[in-house]
Amino acid sequence: MQQIFNFVIRNKTFLLFLLLFGIALSMTIQSHSYHRSKFINSANSLTGGVYGTVNSVGQYFDLKEQNLILVEENKQLKEQLLNSTKTTETVSIDSTFTEKRFSIIPAEVYKNSYNSPNNYLTINRGKRDSIQQDFGVITSKGIVGIIDNTSNKFSTVLSILSKKSRINAKLKSSNQSGSLTWDTKSPYLARLEDVSQFAKVNVGDTIVTGGQSAIFPKGIGIGTVEEFKTDATGDTYTIQVRLFNDMTTLQHVYIIKNNDIEELKSLEAQSDE
Repeated sequence: MQQIFNFVIRNKTFLLFLLLFGIALSMTIQSHSYHRSKFINSANSLTGGVYGTVNSVGQYFDLKEQNLILVEENKQLKEQLLNSTKTTETVSIDSTFTEKRFSIIPAEVYKNSYNSPNNYLTINRGKRDSIQQDFGVITSKGIVGIIDNTSNKFSTVLSILSKKSRINAKLKSSNQSGSLTWDTKSPYLARLEDVSQFAKVNVGDTIVTGGQSAIFPKGIGIGTVEEFKTDATGDTYTIQVRLFNDMTTLQHVYIIKNNDIEELKSLEAQSDE
């Protein structure tokens, strides 16, 4: 307290000046509309800038929560699309059948390889989340791979960038199907093999999943035709596909759970006997 008194005594002249200057400034602003409007505008600009900065900082720290909200919304939309009863084909579907065939489970990528001949991802979903081997994995742009192994909390995904990967795919425009493989050359390209020579193929055509397995529903995006050539036999095409996904920057993925997969496997096993 004594130090405060000493400071006031030492600077009494300057402090008196500030007091009188403040009073004079206040009287000027109050008595002149022009000065008052300028002061209010300056104050609003200053406080607006401060509030804007605080809001930006708040939004930055809120990004993780907002991302989780977006992921959940995307999950719900994808489930609606995969389970939609609408179709462009001339097939009659019973509208009273409302059982949900596919479920979507969001996940984060913890590890992702794309430089090896056989690449894998590690994601933060496992057996406790009802994840099983052979579940499909996609993003909002297209397919990523297939669940290969699971632990209690994590799973590994066999990437489409793997020599072991072989996925049924087709030309969206003509429904001509083939097998999607990887030649290990580029993480941005894949190959669609064994496509009939009678298929109409054009650069830029869209490649989607064929739906001839219990892993991926038909019509999920894969990429576009970059180039194509006839095989040595002359009976089929090999098509180079530019992938929709940038497989080097994956962060959020969605796991497709086919709720009928156990029944399908049981039926197929009986047919194989």
